[in-house]
Amino acid sequence: MRFAVNVPNFGDFADPRLVADLARLAEEAGWDGLFVWDHVVHRKGLRRQIADPWVLLTAAALATSRIRLGTMITPVARRRVSKLAREVTTLDRLTGGRMILGVGLGAPLEDEYGSFGEPTDPVRVAAKLDEGLSALNELWSGEPVTFRGEHVVVDDVAFQPVPVQRPRVPIWVGGNWPAKPPMRRAARWDGAVPIMRGDFVQPDVGFVRDVNAYLAEQRERAGRAAEPFDLAVCGTTAARDAADTTGPLAEAGATWWQECRWSDDLEHAKPMFERVAAGPR
Repeated sequence: MRFAVNVPNFGDFADPRLVADLARLAEEAGWDGLFVWDHVVHRKGLRRQIADPWVLLTAAALATSRIRLGTMITPVARRRVSKLAREVTTLDRLTGGRMILGVGLGAPLEDEYGSFGEPTDPVRVAAKLDEGLSALNELWSGEPVTFRGEHVVVDDVAFQPVPVQRPRVPIWVGGNWPAKPPMRRAARWDGAVPIMRGDFVQPDVGFVRDVNAYLAEQRERAGRAAEPFDLAVCGTTAARDAADTTGPLAEAGATWWQECRWSDDLEHAKPMFERVAAGPR
């Protein structure tokens, strides 16, 4: 199992210099990755201080040389695919091939989409997500691409340079469990980031086993069972007993643990810095 730090792009973490310091500390303390959220307003009634995740990741990239970096998660349906393809490629090249793109519908839809006149029907958002992922995958090939979907159009475009990672930057798909569509989508790509439906309940062994079994079944159907695949779960541990939590989850099939905070200190950096400094194990 590998270990990452997962932080929002708001509150204290809206400061790129602070995120760079956290990334540097995580690398020095033996963590394997740093992931940041991708929100434009989150819950807009809270009026949070919010930063652009790509600027935060750039700061983290320049402060590190080893750990993986990425978003958890980017709502592809509210992004221009051309811009997203360029951003991820540029960061993958800047980091020497350390990027991971976490994707999903994004939430809350009314705040993140509706506030800007974007459709909020989850079926339509999901369809645009799927088309966006297909177009991203083709654009990263470096070959001329013509893609005509209901929501996404690319007309005879070749994007150069290409990402360092081939055939693409890994795509991990996030979503609530036990909802099946997000995990079916994940099985077609490179990783899954399931969250227990509710107020971000801590994952347990039964949760990981159930998700892992479903993903294995879906990957078999997709003809991808033999290819590498990551199952990333997130929660909160104390340094003194982290192995007691993460060890059984690894045995159940999880490949990444993301240390995160869901409680009242979600926006506050101090508790995360203290936990990261203690190391992942």
